[in-house]
Amino acid sequence: MTAAPAAVDGGPTEALVDGVARDGYAVVPSFVDADVVAALRARVAALASSDALVPAAVGRGEERVLRTEIRGDRIAWIDFDAPTQAERSVAHALEALRVALNRTLQLGLFEIEAHYALYPPGAGYARHVDRFRDDDARVLSFVLYLNAGWRAGDGGELRLETRSAGVVDVAPVGGTLVVFLADGTPHEVRPARRRRLSLTGWLRRRTAPSPRGRAPAQC
Repeated sequence: MTAAPAAVDGGPTEALVDGVARDGYAVVPSFVDADVVAALRARVAALASSDALVPAAVGRGEERVLRTEIRGDRIAWIDFDAPTQAERSVAHALEALRVALNRTLQLGLFEIEAHYALYPPGAGYARHVDRFRDDDARVLSFVLYLNAGWRAGDGGELRLETRSAGVVDVAPVGGTLVVFLADGTPHEVRPARRRRLSLTGWLRRRTAPSPRGRAPAQC
């Protein structure tokens, strides 16, 4: 099944909240303005050119290892203490979503954790869930796509295994935001025929502070 965008009669934030409440996931196109997406895409390109993107690992702590046959992206954590203007715009939009989710669904979301991800052609991420076995802080996962001119046949879909709709494939079209439950939504990144860019992260419950990649919510 190919994902259909959530209805946006009440705006993208309301559509995302409704989708999560109803189905455990939601897909909304044009979550942020095209110029913000372009600025974020340029930011990833600059990080790649300066070798600031590092191979992503799987696991955590002593079990953290590089397994390129499982996960082939390169990442850079976003420093929300010193964001670019485009990163600030995304943080504000995600903050509005956090507040709406807490108001409607009482999820106790407290902070945002995010990184850029670049998948080279042919790379993917095998089926997994986003919540660690010993840490339930991650409540919702989100992916904001930054790709320009993505076409049918380029591949790179996010494949979600949802409770309500079964298998759902989401094309990584620039500006599209996908939100889904971090626990209980197995998913994978399908290999693409071209470079695939995203801003990926989690809305989290309150935990001990981390030095990078998190934006404390403005309560």
